[in-house]
Amino acid sequence: MSVFNHDYRPYEGRLTPLGSRPLVLARYALNEAWSSKITIGLFVLALLPCLVDLVIIYVADNPMARALIMRGGPAFDIDQSFFLHVLETQCWFALVLAAWIAPRLVSFDLGDNALPILLSHPISRFGYLLGKFLALILSLSYVTWIPCLILFVYQCYASPQPWAMAHLSLALGIFAGAAVWVVLLSMVGLAVSAWVKWRVIATGAIFAVVFVPAGVGGIASAILRTRWGLLLNLPVVMSELWQRMLGAPAVMNSRFELPTFPMVVVLVIACLLCVAVLNARIRAREVVRG
Repeated sequence: MSVFNHDYRPYEGRLTPLGSRPLVLARYALNEAWSSKITIGLFVLALLPCLVDLVIIYVADNPMARALIMRGGPAFDIDQSFFLHVLETQCWFALVLAAWIAPRLVSFDLGDNALPILLSHPISRFGYLLGKFLALILSLSYVTWIPCLILFVYQCYASPQPWAMAHLSLALGIFAGAAVWVVLLSMVGLAVSAWVKWRVIATGAIFAVVFVPAGVGGIASAILRTRWGLLLNLPVVMSELWQRMLGAPAVMNSRFELPTFPMVVVLVIACLLCVAVLNARIRAREVVRG
């Protein structure tokens, strides 16, 4: 039958509720992100330090195991400094995972010119980005605050002394510190992936966004003999914030410590820049200038 002889009718089936449409994209984005064996390998690698930390907590809280393994050596405490080390380790593994996953979520859509098709469906640009954002946040949560809080709960269970209520603020600090890092990584990952269509280059660009300004800030601080150049050093800024959120002892020289408010302002500005990039790049049509 010829095409013009067909009677086309509008879709009359059940529509997905407006509020849950980004979740559809999030589900498919998660399937895309975790369909790679490299993603699974990075996830397993990121959890290996947690297994070591779990053994350390067991030995520290078990006198018999401590006597057999330590053999009279100095005891170590499971305190804020210990969980600060755990949080830092997991968050830097999250950077590696984000650099691998984020380009799979956006770069493929841009490279295949699929955005006009996706945005022609009843979903907005905000819904599209929200779906990708939720998928990335959930993926990074698997290696950050979730295993850290599991270790916290195990310490509460294994400690011979009442420990949970006295360290409740530590759990809140772990969650807040990891949440700030996960949100920032998700914003940076999506923005870089939206700007760079080539997946391999986008992965390297995510690392560059984190470490190149850190090098520039370090050079500026050394030349100008000021601490304010460290505001460009994201590893330093996040380490300082994590240390204060968890209430751990300061490890940096007091001359180079940064006030909390400027560090928060820098993170907010970074997120706003990512929003501006996404707003410029995520479009329902592509303009080609000849």
